Amino acid sequence: MMLVNKQKVAANKLKDQIFKKLFMAMAILSGSFIVIIVLFVFAKGISPFLPNYEFGQQNLISFLTGMTYRQDIGVYGVGFIVINTVLVSFIALLLATPLSVLTALFIAKIAPKFLSKAMQAIIELLASIPSIVYGLFAAGVINNLVKNLASSLNIATFGGSSYLSVVLLLAIMISPILTSLTITAIQAVDYNLEEASLALGATKTQTNFKVVLTAAKSGIFAGMILGLGRAFGEATAVSMVAGNKLFGPTFDFFDITRTLTSTMLAGLKETTGLDYDIRFSIGIVLMIVIFISNYGLNILKKNIGNNI
Repeated sequence: MMLVNKQKVAANKLKDQIFKKLFMAMAILSGSFIVIIVLFVFAKGISPFLPNYEFGQQNLISFLTGMTYRQDIGVYGVGFIVINTVLVSFIALLLATPLSVLTALFIAKIAPKFLSKAMQAIIELLASIPSIVYGLFAAGVINNLVKNLASSLNIATFGGSSYLSVVLLLAIMISPILTSLTITAIQAVDYNLEEASLALGATKTQTNFKVVLTAAKSGIFAGMILGLGRAFGEATAVSMVAGNKLFGPTFDFFDITRTLTSTMLAGLKETTGLDYDIRFSIGIVLMIVIFISNYGLNILKKNIGNNI
């Protein structure tokens, strides 16, 4: 009997080792793809600023600080595009966060069970809708709303394509992601915390806002980071309502604008040359902007946690 048990233990240990190595191999493989993609983007993106570049070396400072982007005359400045991208993404996040958090709190803690399940299914459906569908909706509905609003204020627009249209579109697109992750975070909060709060005399509303949302802070910020990442990385839908302005930055909500991703998508037909390579340079800038933004949100999360 002891011999059989030892054999089973040895077999289980062997299985554990096999699966451990298999999972490690999968992790290395997926990580390798990421590394390869990043190295490729960096290699292509840096090449226009090297002395031996075949299509003529570009000035890195002018590229990063330039306020005009016109490929027809060979002027590539992304400074204003970075500002536009950061502004529209963060404004969209500011619009989406309160709505998403309150919706998630209602679904997870307030709504009846049948309604909660139905609404959660709708949120998951909205999160899975392709970008092009959101773009078509924005071009047909949001643009008209913005156009009518501008007309009522005696402001001319480019058929509704505008800074405001991009903000509203991105807010709609990131809300399902943020809501879904917030629901998961709220449902993971230990119910003993709620009971303790209620036992101390807090109302249900006070408990939800002071205890539940505070305990779900990490999940909420994770949703904000993922939502902001989608806002930064969205190209197709944004290109349908942004307008691709040639200079900037844009601060007028009814004026057309331009983002890093819409600029990259505008040259999709290019397969070689400076116009093709410079879009990889824009990709590097975009990755840096995303990294800095995510780092800033993580610092904000820690500070909020220390102040509570």
